[in-house]
Amino acid sequence: MTISLTKTEYRKKVLGCWLGKAAGGTLGTPYEGKDGPLSLDYYNPVPTTMLPNDDLDLQVLWACVMAEMKEPKVDKNIIADAWLKHVEFPWDEYGVCIRNLRNGIRPPFSGICDNWFNNGMGAAIRSEIWACLAPGNPMLAAQYAYEDACTDHSGDGIWAEMFFAVMESLCFRENDLELIILKSTSYLPLESKVRGVSIDTMAWWKMYGDLMKVREMILSKYGHPNFTDTIQNVGFTVLGLLAGNGDFGKTICCAVNCGKDTDCTGATAGAIFGILHPDQIGEKWLKPIGRSLVLNKQITGITHPPTLDGFTDMISSLADKLASSNQFEKSSEPSLVTAEIAFVDSGNIQSGLKICTEAAITSISKEMKPVVFPGNYAYVPKEVHGGKTIAVRYSVNVKEAFKGKIMLSTYMGSSLYLDGTLLFEGTGKMIPSFHRAGQGHFKDVELSSGSHEIMALMTADSSEDANWVFGVGEAKNCMWR
Repeated sequence: MTISLTKTEYRKKVLGCWLGKAAGGTLGTPYEGKDGPLSLDYYNPVPTTMLPNDDLDLQVLWACVMAEMKEPKVDKNIIADAWLKHVEFPWDEYGVCIRNLRNGIRPPFSGICDNWFNNGMGAAIRSEIWACLAPGNPMLAAQYAYEDACTDHSGDGIWAEMFFAVMESLCFRENDLELIILKSTSYLPLESKVRGVSIDTMAWWKMYGDLMKVREMILSKYGHPNFTDTIQNVGFTVLGLLAGNGDFGKTICCAVNCGKDTDCTGATAGAIFGILHPDQIGEKWLKPIGRSLVLNKQITGITHPPTLDGFTDMISSLADKLASSNQFEKSSEPSLVTAEIAFVDSGNIQSGLKICTEAAITSISKEMKPVVFPGNYAYVPKEVHGGKTIAVRYSVNVKEAFKGKIMLSTYMGSSLYLDGTLLFEGTGKMIPSFHRAGQGHFKDVELSSGSHEIMALMTADSSEDANWVFGVGEAKNCMWR
């Protein structure tokens, strides 16, 4: 294992993961494919055991296959062989994957070729095993998740599993849910809709705090006629976690009540909650489902642990074996960027962006609140900025004086001030690279040692989401600092 949890603490979180997943999946399974909204506050019907669910079936299969290996490793070709040997699910991307593999098309092309369901939920729901095998090591969990997801998905179908694996791995070492979600988005490509819906859902929930309103906003921007499409369901899972506010029953009910792929959203929300708060899954939710591990009959040729407790022990043993593996090189985690932000009525900047006075900047500074972005690329939904002028303040600490480039690349009209002095202003194309950022989007400057304050002002359009990239680079070679 990769973090300083005791064996007891680790096992408790892993068991919490599987119990939460079983409960959430059992709640949602009877309503799979219903558009919603629903109004559940408990199991209906009340079960006498956990309901089988491919969300867990395939993870049990991967674990059983690895447990038989002398030196376990997570490899897309081993997983591909397991699909062929042990899985008889004909559904959506599963069926396409198995057909492609039977035709000799190996991963990642088995997930790409001729696959209408490449963005389905089939991979996102298999993320927990990788987090439990890489607790507190989100980069490794993401690498594991890729090896799995690329067998039957591409694009956001892959990013969704990586996103949840990162989230769940972080849950072993952190407990700030919003920060965990934000950090997890930093692992995804900028064009990923999984990244977009997660950031939007957090912003909308913070702004409105209304489950059904945010649900409708997710559907309006990211809805898809295929109920298993991953983007809308990732949004519902994130929304359930936020709206649940630390209550297990409320968390899984909020996720499921959004509708669509309800067994998946309930199961994933339940699993994430279970890792974060393993002691807070009430007996009310656990007693009806028991501890038996129940799989679908289409998983064949394996002997799995009979209980969730036994499965937890299997995962714990695998984690110990994989800890000594050098399959993947160690890699740093993506960094977050801290800043301050305010949304200002244009009338309050009477001098305009180009010649904003020191008094105006001081006034804007009083309205600013801390913000964290998942990297140098910043994004604010239109519902949040409301067409107001966006003011963002960055602090840049320079150890040794150097000749640098400062860049603010955005489609919006913009001005950038360095230590209170206008540095440049521009509008037009957004090409955030120091060697071709566009006129009015960068400038060479002499940066002395010490702390410097950067104030960016941007005129947002109420009908458009806002995005920009801020950066500091080297003047001599246009490299990022």
